[in-house]
Amino acid sequence: MSIPSVLQEIVAHKRQEVDQRKAERSAVSVDGAPPVRDFAGALRGNTVRLIAEVKMASPSKGVMRADFDPVDLARTYAQSGAACISVLTDERFFRGHDRYLTQIREAVDVPLLRKEFIIDGWQIAESRALGADAILLIVAILTPGQIHAYQALAQDLGMAALVETHTEDELKIALDLGCPLIGINNRNLHTFETTLATTERLAAMVPRTGEHLLVSESGIYTAADVERVARCGAEAILVGEALVREGDVAAKVRELSRLWCRDKRGTSA
Repeated sequence: MSIPSVLQEIVAHKRQEVDQRKAERSAVSVDGAPPVRDFAGALRGNTVRLIAEVKMASPSKGVMRADFDPVDLARTYAQSGAACISVLTDERFFRGHDRYLTQIREAVDVPLLRKEFIIDGWQIAESRALGADAILLIVAILTPGQIHAYQALAQDLGMAALVETHTEDELKIALDLGCPLIGINNRNLHTFETTLATTERLAAMVPRTGEHLLVSESGIYTAADVERVARCGAEAILVGEALVREGDVAAKVRELSRLWCRDKRGTSA
């Protein structure tokens, strides 16, 4: 499996960063961490749930919001109907910070996903100590063995793991491992183009047995986009850019979390 060049650069820097953090603190204590909120539970039901992302910048788009205030943005998300909130903590490439997660944790009641490049089990305990209720595991940068082990570590700490896929091969790995929360990222990591056809194509591979909860990520901008991915089986969506760039964030959250009703076959009414 070839890793796109931008991911190679991010992972190489992340290894240096994690090694430095581990040298400063070999083990992370989760004593005193806030109680875990049920991330997976917040995404279940007969409606499409919104995971709203707090993101200042990205390598491909640069700074997305000049008046970026992570806590205010998170409050608006939670008050306007978001089921969960994703918080970018990578500093070098996404202008995020660990403190955004801890500050947001104190400001909202909904479950939080730490959006980070997890490459070491040490980061999982760190995520729990920061107040995360769930972590992201990216199949493109991990081995099947790591995914299995990191899911188990997260579960031991009471956290959920959203396993992100981009291709058929990556999705097959997630399915073979029995991952309960599977993300399909509509962004091509080589070209950075997004298309909802990726969710449509990959979702067809996911058995409709109730064993897997499917999250469509990236490229979702309108209620029509939500309906489109819902029709092929997505039970939740993860949206960042469309919210962060919006002038009236609350109205956009309400639009995307209008919650299209679906039956177990993924059709909408």
